Amino acid sequence: MRRFLIGDRSLEEESVEFRVLLGHAYEQRRRPMCLCKEPPVAMYIARLEDQYLIKRMPLSGRDHDPACPSYEPPYELSGLGPLIGNAIQIDASGKAELKLDFSLTKRGPRSAPGAPAEAAEPGIRSEPKKLSLKGMLHYLWEAGELTEWRSTWAGRRGWGRVRTSLINAASQMTARGGPLSDMLFVPEVFHPEDKDGIAARRAAALKDIQATGSGPRKLMMIVAEVKEFSAAREGHRIVVRHVPFPLMIEDGAWRRLAARYETELELWRSSETFHLIVIATFGVSAAGIASVEEVALMVVNEHWLPFEDIHELRLLEKLSHLKRKSVKGLRFNLPRDAPIVSVTLPEQKPAPVAMFIVPASAGDDYEHALADMIEARPEIAPWVWRVAEGEMPRLP
Repeated sequence: MRRFLIGDRSLEEESVEFRVLLGHAYEQRRRPMCLCKEPPVAMYIARLEDQYLIKRMPLSGRDHDPACPSYEPPYELSGLGPLIGNAIQIDASGKAELKLDFSLTKRGPRSAPGAPAEAAEPGIRSEPKKLSLKGMLHYLWEAGELTEWRSTWAGRRGWGRVRTSLINAASQMTARGGPLSDMLFVPEVFHPEDKDGIAARRAAALKDIQATGSGPRKLMMIVAEVKEFSAAREGHRIVVRHVPFPLMIEDGAWRRLAARYETELELWRSSETFHLIVIATFGVSAAGIASVEEVALMVVNEHWLPFEDIHELRLLEKLSHLKRKSVKGLRFNLPRDAPIVSVTLPEQKPAPVAMFIVPASAGDDYEHALADMIEARPEIAPWVWRVAEGEMPRLP
């Protein structure tokens, strides 16, 4: 059972006294210290509906003891590794300071449909100095602990929990000199009995990006679940759940989006149980129309775990029935031809296991990079599925 230090008091996680003290510590913005190691590891308190939960600080998972539930696999195995110390920096308060590779300001008239692809949908880059829009979505998912799964959580993770996890994660991040949470809009689950309250909170969140003149306009990021895409009189509509208005996207940008994310769209359309997540920068015109500037997509399974292809999906399905924790690795800015860990099993004994899926198209460069990655982390046991060689190997 975990013990935490709050102020000068050391308490067990499951004690009644600790649960009471947690609420007071949240109101006073005091950080609990996890006593799994010496020196203790700082954490923060998040509120989920009527519960208070202790969450790890950004990039602090490796500081915990491997037996601690807050332990996180080495970030060098995923696309997060090249970003640490560059696009993602931890400041003196323990928060993650982010350098963004996309604009949150709109200047001048909207670009024509034939504009270059970079104007509407940035490609994934291996450049570590700034965070791409897709990388931003991956980092929110990772920091929100939405990459983690146990079978005992089945049926307990819906959009409401996803939203709270994203907002709590954003509260520990800053960008462009301000809190990331001020730049992020994640729609609330719609409840008819609270429709007026939801509308008021949404209007308050979006009021700063409503165009009022011809000068530069502020933009926000939205993270939401796509409900459908539909043709408009000009361009397309991205209809997202729990929002009463669509996001408008121009024809040229739509064509680039459909081409760039062809795999994600094909996977999403293959099953009603999958969810498609959109992250976009957007503004609201003087007429009240929300228009997308830059956009990226990510497909997740019924447990909201991201996956890149059918092979990863099969592995996640196999692992979803296990009580032990699994952690999905994410690509961030890395290209698809770079190896990353697919899933890590941090609680596996005698050593954590890193699970890699080698695509059938992998060549010598891929294999060499994978071998270097495995050699660099000798404390992690590798499990490798080479798709070209046949069926999935036996699980550890």
